[in-house]
Amino acid sequence: MKAVTVDDVRGAHKMLFGVARVTAMEGSRYLSQLIGAPVHLKCENLQRTGSFKIRGAYVRIAGLSPVERAAGVVAASAGNHAQGVALAASLLGVRSTVFMPVGAPLPKVAATREYGAEVRLHGQVVDETLRAAQEYAESTGAVFIHPFDHPDVVAGQGTVGLEILEQCPEVRTIVVGVGGGGLAAGIAVAVKELRPDVKVVGVQAEGAAAYPPSLAAGHPVALEKVATMADGIMVGRPGDVPFGIVGSLVDEVRTVSEDELSSALLLCLERAKLVVEPAGASPVAALLSAPDTFEGPVVAVLSGGNVDPLLMQRILRHGMAAAGRYLSLRLRLSDRPGALATLLGVLSGTDANVLDVSHVRTDPRLGLTEVEVELHLETKGPEHCRAVVEALRRSSYTVLTSV
Repeated sequence: MKAVTVDDVRGAHKMLFGVARVTAMEGSRYLSQLIGAPVHLKCENLQRTGSFKIRGAYVRIAGLSPVERAAGVVAASAGNHAQGVALAASLLGVRSTVFMPVGAPLPKVAATREYGAEVRLHGQVVDETLRAAQEYAESTGAVFIHPFDHPDVVAGQGTVGLEILEQCPEVRTIVVGVGGGGLAAGIAVAVKELRPDVKVVGVQAEGAAAYPPSLAAGHPVALEKVATMADGIMVGRPGDVPFGIVGSLVDEVRTVSEDELSSALLLCLERAKLVVEPAGASPVAALLSAPDTFEGPVVAVLSGGNVDPLLMQRILRHGMAAAGRYLSLRLRLSDRPGALATLLGVLSGTDANVLDVSHVRTDPRLGLTEVEVELHLETKGPEHCRAVVEALRRSSYTVLTSV
């Protein structure tokens, strides 16, 4: 395949005029104070379809010949790429079929249909869905639109980099989430040609970090398994096209933990008032994990905001726990009238907010006169968590577990 150049990105930028939004750049006072330099958030979570994917999908489909367009396009995705392809195809008058996993979040399935695609649910994991889409392409002649492994897609995603340089010309570091690598590669192509002094840092989830071993090996390496809440960057093997670009132009690729992703998503919601999916929050997670290692001004790319409400609920609770603002306790009481009320009285004195109480009497581990209580509490931080546990112990309660 042809190499991707800054002229390709410029051409894509012209093509996307009036199609993709020039998304906002918002300053973050909290993150700026944390790293000691200005931090700006590039809000691709506010892009059409809720992510940057419309950029690459539109450029790829717009580049098809009339014969190829007539055959239609097909894609496989659990969410963001699906919606980007569906809308891009509709805008260009091309028929689209999108394969999605059987367990894909219902809001993402509904949105993909509403953007005009025929949705087919197939497979339990994205790899199975991908194979089904490729088989469909071979049997029907439809053009398969890869989510990241094509020069046109990389060029389209690179338009984010051009916008960053225009909106924040003083930028010194750009931080971007990495799955297959299309977005990071596109940004690097645009930025390194025009501003080679700007550092580009990629971020992967620890449970789906295929780039570090691939870069060490000098070629794409497939992970045996991937597991992360950040489904937008949950890719087991780098794309061939973006891998070469990332290897030569991206300065480093870091990893972040699930706790750090949760905390970053919570921070985006509470401090920036932005709904961001875990993959989109990965650059913020990197800033939180090592704030003194970034040269500012910094631009963190919030790549998407498509998060299932049920997943959001779980992530927020996980994020609160990671930040020390959510405490789970398990302890045993004497099975007598008023014992639970006494326990709750002790907790009221600690100023912790009781969210949930589970009372278990029948368990072979319990003595005849014992009950086990599991409590979920909202707290004010790690120090408050420790104070709550200490108050219970001072009142002669044996805390079996605390998380």
